[in-house]
Amino acid sequence: MQCQQKCTVERNGLGFLVSGAIGLTFLMLGCALEDYGVYWPLFVLIFHVISPIPHFIAKRATYDSDATSSACRELAYFFTTGIVVSAFGFPVILARVSVIKWGACGLVLAGNAVIFLTIQGFFLVFGRGDDFSWEQW
Repeated sequence: MQCQQKCTVERNGLGFLVSGAIGLTFLMLGCALEDYGVYWPLFVLIFHVISPIPHFIAKRATYDSDATSSACRELAYFFTTGIVVSAFGFPVILARVSVIKWGACGLVLAGNAVIFLTIQGFFLVFGRGDDFSWEQW
Protein backbone atom coordinates (compact mmCIF):
# COMPACT_ATOMS: atom_id res chain seq x y z
CA MET A 1 0.00 0.00 0.00
CA GLN A 2 2.85 2.37 0.81
CA CYS A 3 4.48 1.75 -2.58
CA GLN A 4 1.21 2.36 -4.42
CA GLN A 5 0.76 5.70 -2.67
CA LYS A 6 4.38 6.68 -3.38
CA CYS A 7 4.01 5.76 -7.06
CA THR A 8 0.84 7.86 -7.30
CA VAL A 9 2.65 10.84 -5.81
CA GLU A 10 5.55 10.41 -8.21
CA ARG A 11 3.24 10.04 -11.21
CA ASN A 12 1.30 13.17 -10.25
CA GLY A 13 4.51 15.09 -9.66
CA LEU A 14 5.88 14.02 -13.04
CA GLY A 15 2.66 15.12 -14.74
CA PHE A 16 2.87 18.54 -13.11
CA LEU A 17 6.50 18.90 -14.16
CA VAL A 18 5.69 18.03 -17.77
CA SER A 19 2.69 20.37 -17.96
CA GLY A 20 4.68 23.18 -16.36
CA ALA A 21 7.47 22.64 -18.89
CA ILE A 22 4.94 22.79 -21.73
CA GLY A 23 3.56 26.07 -20.38
CA LEU A 24 7.03 27.57 -20.06
CA THR A 25 7.83 26.39 -23.59
CA PHE A 26 4.83 28.33 -24.92
CA LEU A 27 5.99 31.38 -22.98
CA MET A 28 9.56 31.11 -24.29
CA LEU A 29 8.34 30.58 -27.85
CA GLY A 30 6.32 33.77 -27.56
CA CYS A 31 9.50 35.60 -26.68
CA ALA A 32 12.32 33.92 -28.54
CA LEU A 33 10.99 33.07 -32.00
CA GLU A 34 12.75 35.05 -34.70
CA ASP A 35 9.58 36.85 -35.78
CA TYR A 36 8.83 38.03 -32.24
CA GLY A 37 12.19 38.50 -30.51
CA VAL A 38 10.94 40.71 -27.65
CA TYR A 39 11.30 39.50 -24.09
CA TRP A 40 8.74 41.77 -22.38
CA PRO A 41 6.23 38.90 -21.97
CA LEU A 42 8.61 37.21 -19.52
CA PHE A 43 7.29 39.59 -16.87
CA VAL A 44 4.26 37.29 -16.54
CA LEU A 45 6.58 34.95 -14.63
CA ILE A 46 6.22 37.38 -11.72
CA PHE A 47 2.46 36.72 -11.75
CA HIS A 48 3.07 32.97 -11.83
CA VAL A 49 5.31 33.17 -8.78
CA ILE A 50 3.06 35.42 -6.67
CA SER A 51 -0.27 33.77 -7.54
CA PRO A 52 -0.14 31.10 -4.78
CA ILE A 53 1.03 33.52 -2.06
CA PRO A 54 -2.48 34.70 -1.00
CA HIS A 55 -3.52 31.04 -0.69
CA PHE A 56 -0.53 30.28 1.54
CA ILE A 57 -1.29 33.24 3.79
CA ALA A 58 -4.99 32.41 4.05
CA LYS A 59 -4.31 28.75 4.73
CA ARG A 60 -1.89 29.66 7.51
CA ALA A 61 -4.20 32.30 9.02
CA THR A 62 -7.35 30.13 8.96
CA TYR A 63 -5.67 26.80 9.74
CA ASP A 64 -7.61 26.13 12.96
CA SER A 65 -10.92 27.37 11.63
CA ASP A 66 -13.53 24.72 10.74
CA ALA A 67 -15.74 27.17 8.86
CA THR A 68 -16.34 26.42 5.21
CA SER A 69 -15.69 30.05 4.32
CA SER A 70 -13.97 32.91 6.04
CA ALA A 71 -13.25 36.51 5.21
CA CYS A 72 -9.52 35.82 5.00
CA ARG A 73 -10.00 32.96 2.56
CA GLU A 74 -12.41 35.00 0.43
CA LEU A 75 -9.93 37.87 0.34
CA ALA A 76 -7.21 35.44 -0.76
CA TYR A 77 -9.49 34.21 -3.59
CA PHE A 78 -10.07 37.83 -4.61
CA PHE A 79 -6.34 38.67 -4.70
CA THR A 80 -5.50 35.45 -6.53
CA THR A 81 -8.18 36.18 -9.13
CA GLY A 82 -6.75 39.67 -9.61
CA ILE A 83 -3.27 38.26 -10.10
CA VAL A 84 -4.44 35.68 -12.64
CA VAL A 85 -6.51 38.22 -14.60
CA SER A 86 -3.51 40.57 -14.63
CA ALA A 87 -1.32 37.80 -16.01
CA PHE A 88 -3.75 37.30 -18.87
CA GLY A 89 -4.25 41.03 -19.42
CA PHE A 90 -0.58 42.00 -19.50
CA PRO A 91 0.30 40.37 -22.85
CA VAL A 92 -2.94 41.66 -24.40
CA ILE A 93 -2.03 45.22 -23.39
CA LEU A 94 1.49 44.73 -24.73
CA ALA A 95 0.09 43.52 -28.04
CA ARG A 96 -2.48 46.32 -28.18
CA VAL A 97 0.20 49.01 -27.89
CA SER A 98 2.37 47.15 -30.47
CA VAL A 99 5.19 46.26 -28.09
CA ILE A 100 4.77 42.58 -29.00
CA LYS A 101 3.04 40.93 -31.96
CA TRP A 102 -0.35 39.25 -31.65
CA GLY A 103 1.15 35.82 -32.38
CA ALA A 104 3.47 36.22 -29.41
CA CYS A 105 0.49 37.30 -27.34
CA GLY A 106 -1.35 34.11 -28.29
CA LEU A 107 1.60 31.94 -27.31
CA VAL A 108 1.98 33.73 -23.98
CA LEU A 109 -1.75 33.37 -23.27
CA ALA A 110 -1.56 29.64 -24.07
CA GLY A 111 1.43 29.33 -21.73
CA ASN A 112 -0.46 31.22 -19.02
CA ALA A 113 -3.43 28.88 -19.30
CA VAL A 114 -1.25 25.78 -19.03
CA ILE A 115 0.83 27.11 -16.15
CA PHE A 116 -2.14 28.33 -14.09
CA LEU A 117 -3.99 25.05 -14.66
CA THR A 118 -0.85 23.26 -13.48
CA ILE A 119 -0.72 25.38 -10.33
CA GLN A 120 -4.41 24.76 -9.67
CA GLY A 121 -4.00 21.02 -10.24
CA PHE A 122 -1.06 20.93 -7.84
CA PHE A 123 -3.13 22.47 -5.07
CA LEU A 124 -6.11 20.23 -5.80
CA VAL A 125 -4.02 17.06 -5.65
CA PHE A 126 -1.51 17.87 -2.93
CA GLY A 127 -3.44 20.41 -0.83
CA ARG A 128 -5.97 18.06 0.75
CA GLY A 129 -4.10 17.72 4.03
CA ASP A 130 -3.88 13.93 3.89
CA ASP A 131 -0.80 11.70 4.04
CA PHE A 132 0.89 13.05 0.91
CA SER A 133 0.15 16.75 1.00
CA TRP A 134 2.66 19.39 -0.09
CA GLU A 135 2.74 20.75 3.47
CA GLN A 136 4.89 17.82 4.57
CA TRP A 137 7.66 18.62 2.09
